[in-house]
Amino acid sequence: MAGPDFRTSFEPGDPAPLPSARRAPLVARVGDGPASGATHKPRAGFTGLHALGFAGLKDGPGPATHVLFRDLGIEVGPRTRLSYVVLPDLRGDMRYPSTYVALDLAFTDGTYLSDLAATDAHGTGASARAQGEGKILYPDQWNAVRVEVGAVAAGRTVDAVLLHCDPPDDLPDAAFSGWVDDVALTAEPVVAPGPDLVDLVDTRRGTMSSGQFSRGNNAPATAVPNGFTLWVPMTDAASQRWLYEYHRANDHENRPVLQGFGVSHQPSPWMGDRNQLVVQPAAGSGTPTADLAARGLPFDHADETARPDLYAVTFAGGLTLAAAPTDHGGVLRFGFPADTPDGAGHVLLDTVTTAAGEARLTAHPDGTVTGWVDDGSPLSVGRSRMFVAGVFDRAPVAVGVAAGERQHARYATFDAAGDDGQGAVVELRLATSYLSLDQARRALDQELAGRSFTEVQDAARELWQERLGVVEVAGATDDQRVTLYSNLYRLHLYPTSHTENAGTAEAPVHRHASPVAPPVGPGTDTATGAAVVDGRMMVNHGFWDTYRTAWPALALLDPGLTARLADGFVQQYRDGGWISRWSSPGYADLMTGTSSDVAFADAYLKGAMPTDVALDAYDAALKNATVAPPHDAVGRKGLETSAFLGFTPAATHESVSWGLEGCLNDFGTGTMAAALADDPATPDDRRATLREESAYLLDRATQYGGLFDPEVRFFRARRADGAFTPAARHFDPDDWGGPFTETNAWNFAFHAPHDPRGLANLYGGPAGLEARLDEFFARPEDGTHAGGYGQVIHEMTEARDARLGMWGVSNQPSHHVPWLYTAVGAPWKAQRILRETLRRLFVGSEIGQGYPGDEDNGEMSAWWLLAALGLYPLQVGSPRYAVGSPLFDEITVHRPDGDLVVRTVGNSLENVYVQSLTVDGEPRDAAWLAHEDLVGGAVVELVMGPEPSAWGTGPDAAPPSLTSGDAPPAPLLDVSGRGTVVVDDGGTPTDGALLVDDTSATALTFATRTPVVTWTCDGDRPLVTRYTLTSGDGAAPAAWRLEGTDDAGSDDGATWTVLDERSGEAFRWARQTRPFGVADPGRYARLRLVVTDAAGDGPLTLAQLELLAQPAG
Repeated sequence: MAGPDFRTSFEPGDPAPLPSARRAPLVARVGDGPASGATHKPRAGFTGLHALGFAGLKDGPGPATHVLFRDLGIEVGPRTRLSYVVLPDLRGDMRYPSTYVALDLAFTDGTYLSDLAATDAHGTGASARAQGEGKILYPDQWNAVRVEVGAVAAGRTVDAVLLHCDPPDDLPDAAFSGWVDDVALTAEPVVAPGPDLVDLVDTRRGTMSSGQFSRGNNAPATAVPNGFTLWVPMTDAASQRWLYEYHRANDHENRPVLQGFGVSHQPSPWMGDRNQLVVQPAAGSGTPTADLAARGLPFDHADETARPDLYAVTFAGGLTLAAAPTDHGGVLRFGFPADTPDGAGHVLLDTVTTAAGEARLTAHPDGTVTGWVDDGSPLSVGRSRMFVAGVFDRAPVAVGVAAGERQHARYATFDAAGDDGQGAVVELRLATSYLSLDQARRALDQELAGRSFTEVQDAARELWQERLGVVEVAGATDDQRVTLYSNLYRLHLYPTSHTENAGTAEAPVHRHASPVAPPVGPGTDTATGAAVVDGRMMVNHGFWDTYRTAWPALALLDPGLTARLADGFVQQYRDGGWISRWSSPGYADLMTGTSSDVAFADAYLKGAMPTDVALDAYDAALKNATVAPPHDAVGRKGLETSAFLGFTPAATHESVSWGLEGCLNDFGTGTMAAALADDPATPDDRRATLREESAYLLDRATQYGGLFDPEVRFFRARRADGAFTPAARHFDPDDWGGPFTETNAWNFAFHAPHDPRGLANLYGGPAGLEARLDEFFARPEDGTHAGGYGQVIHEMTEARDARLGMWGVSNQPSHHVPWLYTAVGAPWKAQRILRETLRRLFVGSEIGQGYPGDEDNGEMSAWWLLAALGLYPLQVGSPRYAVGSPLFDEITVHRPDGDLVVRTVGNSLENVYVQSLTVDGEPRDAAWLAHEDLVGGAVVELVMGPEPSAWGTGPDAAPPSLTSGDAPPAPLLDVSGRGTVVVDDGGTPTDGALLVDDTSATALTFATRTPVVTWTCDGDRPLVTRYTLTSGDGAAPAAWRLEGTDDAGSDDGATWTVLDERSGEAFRWARQTRPFGVADPGRYARLRLVVTDAAGDGPLTLAQLELLAQPAG
């Protein structure tokens, strides 16, 4: 790479800008950098200790301008690039005037760069006005800007560099300010990527983040795909959360500092890390210190390689570190230069924790390393002891306890001069296990023994090439290719394996230390205290995030892989009785919804799960849907009442989220049950039950309407007595939190994408839903309505700065919202919004950004991928995709059953609107495609244009829905409460009110195993078409009859008609709700349940009886 023709970072010795007049409309002066910021180091430049500050006031039409440098005389070549970083201040002004800023070039021929239709690297106009109108610059954050000057001005000569601030003329009072740094004009700026797709991946994307503002909040992990062990550089080696910060943790010279390189199992900084082992090179005589500040090594990001197959860094003092991963470990290489002080090179071994009894590490004189680590974050539920075995490639000259206050730290010292006096390279091979120290040694032997660093790296590289190579793209910019393949890396990094090979490579025996089964005892120095179970398990995954995009993307890209990953979570059900909502690694009590239900239903319906696994996955989902959990860390909160009320009551925290997510999961599970019932591989004796369960769950999936308040036209919290809360006059849909998870009522106003017609009918029909969406995208989020959170949380400011109305594209609950336009006859509105989002919100990869919010285990990456593909699982849990606006000229998915090709004609930054679509040459007018359209080798071709078209707007263009017609959804209602219940249990009849009290937390215990429960109707006789029984904790009914009579009086002379009869029934779990269809329904004055047999130990118990009928009218 040739040096820049011009560069300044506004440091002493750099070219200094020309002074500005004191009262000029735009004043620019070198200063100490921004005083504060959520993601960067305060009072520093982007690099160095200084930056150029600017400030001014809009005082008339046209830009405010200051000439920074003149008389440059730089000739523009065909590849000349202008680059700089800029930080516009927000100053609390939601009009964002400071984002209308750019550098301009004046040429000696009298023209300006801003006159030449130049664009930045993302296609946004390069002028100050265009940058602001394009909303490409984030406020209060550094933004990297690159303009290919040679593409529009080759042959001209640069005379001057100017700073423009150009807010719209209708903002006459707008004040603007900010900072500029690292201005460069470079003649040959492009560094060719390596030969493989893995070379395009930058694992540091998303690391210029914090708990106050997320641009990904990623850990830059080097690992094999879905690996057991992640290796992460650590700028804070005392942290379980933000392990590596791209800029904010820089030192007093504004340099990043590495305090260690460590074994990590972190799924998210919000969940925290566990079982962390840290290594770090050091130099100098005597016993090395492990104190973090003393051992920290500064470096420059330009001297850092951060890829999945390799992490490498050269530190400021000449020491080097490199690492290549295996599944359960890796090889680390430390370089000590010949001038290492006193010829002593050290490798420190440490843990993040300093708490007593949480670790034991030993570096042995023979060069081996052993030990264990226990520590973990509060949300690392189910963690167990991690064992470590390692070996240096040479014996150390000394080992011992490191100096300083970190009690677990150990060291090994080596002769840094090397055999030839030219310096030394020391390698450490490490492996980990949750089973035992011997298993760690076995993994060391299986994965690392006899393999060179290059061989280990090449093996990891090949694994990543296989995953990344599934997607091939044409017509992408360099930046888009980095985004694409870095997003695929994130998609395939998680979930992570929890499986170990206790056998051999030739005869593997897969086992895991179960994080969900009860432990068998305390861990020892050599063996785990966790239950050791045969089988493969996956962990480190939050389904609330990933069900929306990550699992559908995996199912589309690689159905075989998806099946294996899903089976690894179904193993949690086999081990512990439930699948985690948030696996970190076990049952963490976090987030709303049992979202593995719909994730795995979606996979099965798209051919990405074999029937035997699907049946187990279905059973786990059915348990989630029908059994109130024993504690809050598993299952659905509030289910003991919501299953009978038809909505989750406000007493359950985040009740609207729980209720609506429950409907969506019921949709996926019900659809899965119907498909399993027709699956030839399903056992015949399960088919009838599956069909009954499907009908019940799909009906429940329409209960979302029970949380919709027509008075205010929002989904709202509702008390158990049916009243909405708070009163309508106190309700503010802008308020965050409370009944809504990580957002507000606006973003939950569309939270029934599985039934788009039913959702539309709540708003008066498709036109009403379209109008509500228009209102949603037009209403700005100001990030101040803390609501139930009591303080501003990072998701609020991220949604605000996305500047897409109320749409929180920065967080998962809203990711489906623009796609709903495809279901109401306005797909062009989705196309416009989606392409704008792809253009401007997934930027900044080169400076540790890349995302508009938390990336979350591949979900945000998968959203980008699916949006770029132009296909989205709007009705997740069904084999259908909404059609968007593909980003590329052509993108190919190399599926095992044949390539899926999505091709566009006439695609460009302006031509974002679909004019027509064909599948294998056949025209399609609907705004959705079936999964079967895309498999077996298919070509989807879309003609694009600059204006909306009639495509996808016809009356038949919307996808199928649970609801048809114009009426709101009308699920069956439980009418059991509209009558009296009497129990005849072999003695005097007793009150059976406990059976209809709308909670499975209570139960009736019978004196006999053959009671009769009689319900007498009060009022109009309902047509009961389905009923449910909920077992108690004792014996459960095994055989019974449901009977009806027209006689509203005594049993004397009454004629009872058998409506339904069952035998050989079984309740698989205590307090399980089971549905049964009424074979011969009718309107009767009385119904009775006649139990003729029971199964199980102890007295017969029953928690609830529901009688389900069509609502009146």
